[in-house]
Amino acid sequence: MAVRRPGAGFAFKFIASLIRPFLMAFTRQNWRGGQYIPPPGTGVVVAGNHISHFDPLTFAHFFWDNGRATRYLAKSGVFRVPVFGRLITAAGQIPVFRESRDASQAYRAAVAAVRKGELVAIYPEGTISRDPDLWPMVGKTGAARVALETGCDVIPVAQWGANHVLAPYSKRIRLLPRKTMSVIAGPPVPLDDLRDRPIDAAVLRVATDRIMAAITAQLAEIRGEIAPAERFDPKAAGIPPVGDPKLPEEQP
Repeated sequence: MAVRRPGAGFAFKFIASLIRPFLMAFTRQNWRGGQYIPPPGTGVVVAGNHISHFDPLTFAHFFWDNGRATRYLAKSGVFRVPVFGRLITAAGQIPVFRESRDASQAYRAAVAAVRKGELVAIYPEGTISRDPDLWPMVGKTGAARVALETGCDVIPVAQWGANHVLAPYSKRIRLLPRKTMSVIAGPPVPLDDLRDRPIDAAVLRVATDRIMAAITAQLAEIRGEIAPAERFDPKAAGIPPVGDPKLPEEQP
């Protein structure tokens, strides 16, 4: 029986009709935790780890198979790509003007989308993980801020496998042999004790640390490995905040 996705919109359905058959043909799916994804019409933030430029496709595939269209926060540059940029704009994706005066626009748009009942996907790391073994890094506070502002849940989601199709910052796609895309969603991150407090830096850091801990625990389950005791901090390591760490710093 077909899964209904109210509110997905024509543009998103059109993109899904092209991408999902491709992913079904060239990847295997190991989906878990779909019961934690709220039904359409319920505003929610989903926070995941970022391991490859390929993983937004598998991340969205997981939610589409669980009945939800995904509203991504994506770097503004992809919205300027001919044709594709117009499509993702029509599909309700949200541009992020990183490291600029316009960065707050994405936050306001995300809050508005959640309040409209959308599923908003945020990578709290803000970029592909720089951890040598691709464990989740220290997170930025955007996902926590949107959740505390709107009162919505944060669903932690870990993924693994997209990095085997397209390694971080690589341009070589390895579709064959078929790789397994593992995505696991967990129960909402416990934030109730923070909701009546002022949304200040201390509260945001506590909430963000809980979100990253939940994502990391789920990734450890997928990988069958023990995560590092301390999350990697690119700032402390002197690594640029965005772009390929082996190249000069990317411009917003």
